[in-house]
Amino acid sequence: MGHHYITEVKNEKFVFTKRSRMIVGGVFILGLILTFIGMGQVKNQDHPADAEHTALVVDAPQHEGGAAAAEEATDAGHGEEHAEHSTGMKRIWANFLLNSYYFMLFAVGALFFMAVNYAANAGWATLLKRIMEAMSSYLPIGIITIGIVIYFGRDYLYHWIEYLEKGLKPEDTGFDKILDDKDWFLNKGWFLFGVPAIMLVWWLFRFILGKLSTNEDANGGTTYFYKSIRFSAAFIVIFAFSFSILSWLVMMSIDPHWYSTIYSVYNFAVAFVTTLSVIGLFTLWLKSKGYMEIVSDEVIHDIGKFMFAFSIFWGYIFISQFLLIWYANIPEEVVYFDARLNPHYKMLFRTNILMCFFAPFLILMMRNAKRNPKVMLIAALIILCGHWLDLYLMIMPGVLHDESGFGLLEFGMTIAFAGFFIYWVLHALSRKNLYAINHPYILESVNHDVGV
Repeated sequence: MGHHYITEVKNEKFVFTKRSRMIVGGVFILGLILTFIGMGQVKNQDHPADAEHTALVVDAPQHEGGAAAAEEATDAGHGEEHAEHSTGMKRIWANFLLNSYYFMLFAVGALFFMAVNYAANAGWATLLKRIMEAMSSYLPIGIITIGIVIYFGRDYLYHWIEYLEKGLKPEDTGFDKILDDKDWFLNKGWFLFGVPAIMLVWWLFRFILGKLSTNEDANGGTTYFYKSIRFSAAFIVIFAFSFSILSWLVMMSIDPHWYSTIYSVYNFAVAFVTTLSVIGLFTLWLKSKGYMEIVSDEVIHDIGKFMFAFSIFWGYIFISQFLLIWYANIPEEVVYFDARLNPHYKMLFRTNILMCFFAPFLILMMRNAKRNPKVMLIAALIILCGHWLDLYLMIMPGVLHDESGFGLLEFGMTIAFAGFFIYWVLHALSRKNLYAINHPYILESVNHDVGV
């Protein structure tokens, strides 16, 4: 408020120095080393948990209806296949899914945020457009890594695939009516081709918007800007439906007997608040290195407000899902949270709520906190760690059941993915000027004033 009005923006180029490359590359290599050590520690962890679980469910009484009974019948029907998959291999693939999905969310979240700014004619974040473009350029890596999971790791993560391959009839032992009724959606066709197709459509929109942005830089005018608005509006509509389908297939089907009508909204909340946090971190880092000095405290303040608001939004969706299930206490619904409130995961479950809601809510509540780089840094890191744990709790109880653990595998694989993601984004940033100087709203972003 009261800052000098700027009438011209000079281009600025980010240089990804050799030293920075070595540091980020070293982080990636360190992560790989720790990952391979961790894999060596867990790959032979053939705990008898699966066999014991199978023996128990075979002897368990079969009740008509209910997710628990269906789960028992299914496990009894294909317990031998599960016993063949060691706990260690399940844990490796579960971690690969977790990090593949987590970092893919940053890419598609940045694309969504860029599209929303176009569709809403919002100008305040125009200075951050290059960061969004660089983050969204990671989408092909997200496609590849999730593709690896669904093509090579599916038998370790999604037991409904093994069940459907058996083609059991109602009169057969181990027949599961719930999974049989879902085979119109939970099938290998949707899974193996639908998931990559959805992400390829996202990448197509990313390619089009990137091409329009390049043409705008070269030629100026508003033609490419208005085309970007139209493609952004189309992407937002397609994204709403396609992201729901992808989250159901990749994440919710890990617990195939359970479903939630707001599960995709929950995943979107995770994606958006973490994306905003990553955008904030890259912005603060660039400013600390002497770049993007014209990005004012007003813009940083708005990023903080978004982080604050969508942490509350995540809390709202979380309680909307959890409270209704807890209050109704229907077996088909409570099975999901029962698995996450057992002694193996209860403390992590509570920590998740603390890190994803209470901590960012209290830290970012005050106005000055959103304008303080150190406070913003702390808040963003807490949000990112909290939602990594959030995804951990979405995946691990459904894959490992009563087995859990944090070790070099979890630590190393996350570091490796983070190192690769940061390297990719910084390299993408170095390929273009830091400002879209021909964007119609560039001066609005430079002179942005929240008025308080």
